[in-house]
Amino acid sequence: MKSRQHSPQALADFKAQVAHWAGRIRAKPRQIRIQQMRRKWASCSTNGTVSFSADVLSQPASFREYVIVHELLHLKVPNHGKLFKSLLRAYIPNYESIRPRPPLDSPVAGRTLSHGPWASSANSWSAK
Repeated sequence: MKSRQHSPQALADFKAQVAHWAGRIRAKPRQIRIQQMRRKWASCSTNGTVSFSADVLSQPASFREYVIVHELLHLKVPNHGKLFKSLLRAYIPNYESIRPRPPLDSPVAGRTLSHGPWASSANSWSAK
């Protein structure tokens, strides 16, 4: 997988955005990680670690925000049921119209997304 380097400022800005949303949602992640991920945009563990693909930093702001809110909500609601979708809609009313922009030279282009509004039921998303 091709590794992409992001500036320290880009990483700091992203972490600040995660902290902003964590405060707004009143979620308390134990740890925030940014790492290379081949098949996922992000994930949330049962112990409170929220991990984001480094590729998220190259996405449009609206998609970054969607992924952040999606994962932080899993700290409150572990599934994708009605409550989860209602909360997601309350924080990001247009979430169903948000799309990722896969770079042509990246493994993101083949990444599957089943729990986003753009996905088919045959694919799989990374979040619990």
